[in-house]
Amino acid sequence: MFPKGFEWVVILIVALLIFGPKNLPKLGKSLGSTVKNIREGMEGDKGESKQAEDVVVEESEEDKEIADLEAKLAAAKKKKAEDGDADAE
Repeated sequence: MFPKGFEWVVILIVALLIFGPKNLPKLGKSLGSTVKNIREGMEGDKGESKQAEDVVVEESEEDKEIADLEAKLAAAKKKKAEDGDADAE
């Protein structure tokens, strides 16, 4: 019945009447920044989950390295204890 886009014209006229010509740019700016923050927040959730997975992988590699160092230390202590027992005899 009405041409396309007529609804937007009506909405803009009503907004102009309600908020006035001076406040309309401020309203548009705040609405745009709100939409931008929402989009960044939605993308941020996906990025954080990937970063969390990377941290877990790095920690597991560090855990392996720590376990290897602990095994070497235990072997060195055992060898030292055996050498001490051999010297005592």
